[in-house]
Amino acid sequence: MNLSNNITPADRLGLVSEYYFSRKLKEIARRNSQGENIISLAIGSPDLPPSPETIETLCHEARKSNTHGYQPTMGIPELRNAMADWYQRTYGVTLDPNSEIQPLIGSKEGILHTTLAFANPGDKVLVPDPGYPTYTSLSKILGCQIVNYSLDENNDYQPDFKALEETDLSGVKIMWTNYPNMPTGANAQIETYEKLVAFAQKHNILIVNDNPYSLILNKKPLSILQIDGAKDCCIEFNSMSKSHNMPGWRVGMLASNSRFVAWVLKIKSNIDSGTFRPLQLAAAQAYHNTPEWHTQANITVYKERREIAQQIMTTIGCTYNPQQVGMFLWGRIPEKYADCEELTELVLNRAGVFITPGFIFGNNGRRYVRISLCADKQKMSEALNRVKNIF
Repeated sequence: MNLSNNITPADRLGLVSEYYFSRKLKEIARRNSQGENIISLAIGSPDLPPSPETIETLCHEARKSNTHGYQPTMGIPELRNAMADWYQRTYGVTLDPNSEIQPLIGSKEGILHTTLAFANPGDKVLVPDPGYPTYTSLSKILGCQIVNYSLDENNDYQPDFKALEETDLSGVKIMWTNYPNMPTGANAQIETYEKLVAFAQKHNILIVNDNPYSLILNKKPLSILQIDGAKDCCIEFNSMSKSHNMPGWRVGMLASNSRFVAWVLKIKSNIDSGTFRPLQLAAAQAYHNTPEWHTQANITVYKERREIAQQIMTTIGCTYNPQQVGMFLWGRIPEKYADCEELTELVLNRAGVFITPGFIFGNNGRRYVRISLCADKQKMSEALNRVKNIF
C-alpha cells in the first residue's frame, strides 16, 4: 500500500473510537482461535431463534419470484399494520399505521436518522450517564454537543428532574432516554414518563425514548406514548432484536406524530432503499405471534439464566438490585478494585469469562459490571464454575 499520499480522514473520525464490543470481540475471537475457549457473557445478542412461524414465513416468501425488488422506505402496509396492532395489544397505544409508524433497520439506524432530522451541528443533546454508547458517539459524529445527565443508583436510575431544571438547557434539541434502562436494568415508571413529557413541553425539547427491553423479564410493559400529550413531543423506538430474538434481522420501529415521522422519513429515504419484502412479512408475522411465543421462549429461559448470573455476580463480590428487568444484570464492584476493568480483565484472563466493564456506558458506570443473559444455560453454568475456581 502506498502511504505517501496526502489523503486524510474526516475530522469527525477523531471524535470517536471503534465501538468497544467491536474491538474486544475481535480480541476474544483471536484468543479462541488459539484454543482459549473464552465464554462471552458481554454483548446483548440473543442466542435463541425467532419463532418457527417467523422463519417459515421468510423462507416461503423468499421463494416467490416477485419479492426481490426494491421496497418502499416507509415500509410495506403489512408490517406497519402489524406494528400498530402490536402497540395496541402490548401498551394500549393507538397508532395510525399509515402516518405514525416508521419501520427502521434497527434502533441504531433510528438514532442516526432522528438526530439528522432534529439537530443541527452545534446543537446540544441530553445523554444519560450511564447510557447506551451510541447516543454519544453518533451525536459527536454529527457535530452535536453532548450534555450528560446523571442517573444514580440511589434514585433507581431515573432522571433527576431538579438537577435537569438547574442545567443550562439553551440550545438543547433532543433528550435521549432508555427505559427499561440499559445497562442498569431499571424499569420504566409511569411517573417518570409523565415528568419527561412535562419537561419536554416546558422546554420545547424532543424526548426520544428507546424501548427495546420492555418484554424481557418484565411483568408490566410500558410505553412513554401512554402519557397524554406524549405523541406531540416524544418519539419512541422499539426493536425486534431483543423481544423477538431477531438481532441480525435488523427490524425496528419509530412511533410518534405524523409530522415527526415524515421528517425522519425524509432523511431515511435519502439513505436507504427499504428492507427485503419477505423479511418484512416475516417480521409482521412475528409481531402477530408475540404473546404465546414470548411467554414460552423468552421469560422462562431468561429467568433460569438470570438465576445463574446472580450467582456469578455474588461470587465475584458484586452487589445488585434483584428488581432489575431486561436481558442483563448490573452490579456494583467491591471497593478493593481500582475500577471495573480491573475486575473484568481478572475474570477474563484467569477464568476465561468475558463480562462487560461499566465504564463503556459513562463515568457513572466505572464502579459497575454487566453480565449478559444471552448465553445458554450450559455455558452460563460453566462460566459460574470457572469463576468459582478463582474466587
